[in-house]
Amino acid sequence: MTEITPAIVAEHGLTPSEYENVIAGLGRAPNLLELGIFSVMWSEHCSYKSSRMHLAKLPTTAPWVICGPGENAGVIDIGDGDACIFKMESHNHPSFIEPYQGAATGVGGILRDVFTMGARPVANMNALRFGAADAPRMKHLIRGVVAGIGGYGNCVGVPTVGGETSFHPAYNGNILVNAMTVGVAKTDKIFYSAAAGIGNSVVYVGSKTGRDGIHGATMASAEFTEDSEDKRPTVQVGDPFTEKLLIEACLELMASDAIVAIQDMGAAGLTSSSVEMASKGGVGLRLDLDRVPVREERMTPYEMMLSESQERMLMVLKPGREAEAEAIFRKWELDFAVIGEVVAGGNLTLTFNGEVVGDIPLAPLADKAPKYDRPWVPTPAREALTDVPESTDIAADLLKLMGCPDLASRRWIWEQYDHMVGGDTVQRPGGDAAVVRVHGTNKGLAITTDCTPRYCFADPVEGGKQAVAEAYRNLCAVGATPLAITDCMNFGNPQRPEIMGQFVGCIEGMAEACRALDFPVVSGNVSLYNETEGTGILPTPAIGGVGLLSDWSKSATIAFKAEGESIWLIGPARKLGRHLGQSLWLREILGREDGRSPSVDLAAEKAAGEFARSQIAAGVATAVHDVSDGGLLVALSEMALSGNIGFQLDFEADDPRDGATLAAALFGEDQARYVLTTLKGADLRDIAERVGTTAVWLGYTGGDTIYVGDGEGGANEAVIPLADLRAAHEGWLPGLMAR
Repeated sequence: MTEITPAIVAEHGLTPSEYENVIAGLGRAPNLLELGIFSVMWSEHCSYKSSRMHLAKLPTTAPWVICGPGENAGVIDIGDGDACIFKMESHNHPSFIEPYQGAATGVGGILRDVFTMGARPVANMNALRFGAADAPRMKHLIRGVVAGIGGYGNCVGVPTVGGETSFHPAYNGNILVNAMTVGVAKTDKIFYSAAAGIGNSVVYVGSKTGRDGIHGATMASAEFTEDSEDKRPTVQVGDPFTEKLLIEACLELMASDAIVAIQDMGAAGLTSSSVEMASKGGVGLRLDLDRVPVREERMTPYEMMLSESQERMLMVLKPGREAEAEAIFRKWELDFAVIGEVVAGGNLTLTFNGEVVGDIPLAPLADKAPKYDRPWVPTPAREALTDVPESTDIAADLLKLMGCPDLASRRWIWEQYDHMVGGDTVQRPGGDAAVVRVHGTNKGLAITTDCTPRYCFADPVEGGKQAVAEAYRNLCAVGATPLAITDCMNFGNPQRPEIMGQFVGCIEGMAEACRALDFPVVSGNVSLYNETEGTGILPTPAIGGVGLLSDWSKSATIAFKAEGESIWLIGPARKLGRHLGQSLWLREILGREDGRSPSVDLAAEKAAGEFARSQIAAGVATAVHDVSDGGLLVALSEMALSGNIGFQLDFEADDPRDGATLAAALFGEDQARYVLTTLKGADLRDIAERVGTTAVWLGYTGGDTIYVGDGEGGANEAVIPLADLRAAHEGWLPGLMAR
């Protein structure tokens, strides 16, 4: 028997005080298997020990919320007996170590979270953060992550319909790979994970267990060092074709009433699935590890319990339904094994070769896991810009912005994804939100992922609000009613008070925005220790938003539709932009990352969003786009490129600058704003004012150039051929990856 030394305890990621609590919980010293189980269940990745007390501040309920945080995924009611089930999770550390498999198994894991609850997955999304394009290994990481997402999603037959990708040197040592899946189920066929029924069989289904992924959860709960490349064996290996079989087999069995509880084997594998099922049900489990299907010889109980091999599920079945279930899984060429039973007493008891090799009370593993109130300090307030700069060349600034890493076209990425498989994708990548039809109905689900980390770094509270508000805007921009969000909280080392302060601030901002916008959080994930050698990432609370369209055919897109249409700016009464602090223009044109984040007026967000949705529903708006990164001129340019129609922005139209500098008017990143186009002659001013927002006329669509000016010529006038803009916008990423 292995002696448990302080060095072995440290290798398992437990502190001396945590190990003392293990002894207290067991009433004795653990053996190596029991220590391994405690280490993964008490890891940051599984226990959320640094974040639980703050996550409780987020609003999680609404009349349409069926199931909030605590299950595999969140569930919302979308009417007519239909439910939408969705979640976002991180696979950051594995993707940095082995980008293809890290990203691929991230997709596989989030798919299982959704179909575990009875939903057929209908869409995948992602939120990716890479370092500087010229950083070591970065092209390798980009290529591997994109290939992994596409390779898994394409093969499993679930469309990858959109996402977001950004670049910043803060991610040089820790890229972020956040994956989101959305599924649809019937409200009377939702499955939960709480085990029940003393004597009921515990069943293992899916792939065999191997040695891949052992200690994956522990690895994801520590910052990187120069030896992190040695952790490749902790990265799981996925098989999307097996996952497809597992989806179909599970859904077929779910059509019956044989399942009592079901849980996927994600982080910490058989350990987490068995512990979570038993603790939620208030029962015990007895597992015979000799019955676990394995693909490698002489696997130990320690390896079987901690393996994170993919495409595996754990179920509790009703008495006498084992043969029926086995026939289904054998038909789909998957492993099926009864490996234990539900027992009274509240312990997880493990046997191997006829002997008890582990016997752990569940309460210390789950409900009594460590919960820390980490010291934190608020982020110091940034100074506002006092020397508000001016543009010296509008055309040159726009061309540089549209070709910069954060704004350049992502076509090279999304063309590697099958975004049409299933035949229900209504809006493809490239717009404000993806739209997927609820199969066989007129309803559509709108889906977006959003976050602006530079705002969160400068002001976590406003940055947290803005992340939620932008998700809200993107859903409104396609005509959907925003219903709920999932989040993926990516931060550095929580033991550093300034990092913990970033987390606390972002949570406070998110909570305020969610309450004001009736946009509850129903699921999510926390990924901490995204640091390398003491250098952390930007705080990145990625938001995945879901909204509902009653008629998907009435959704709006960003593309200009015809020449001669009126262009309107919708938003607060300040009219055009004024805020250049933390803007992309300031960073890309002047090389400065300073100033305050833009403030978020949540009442203005709600009013502008409701107005945009009303004009889409009424058929008045022919194109809609929210104003975000890069400001107004970038938003207009994206609409022009999408529709291949130019525009004229006429400064004499409606006095849109209202005293702002030209740079602030065109490139300021003020919030709560949309651009709408309408048929010529429509006047939106009075309608907007009646609902508490403002409409400003900007000019007309038409031609093959972008014109900015007042028709009088001079230094402030700019004429940019659409072809030049397209070359700048679409050339950067393919050019980077070709080098």
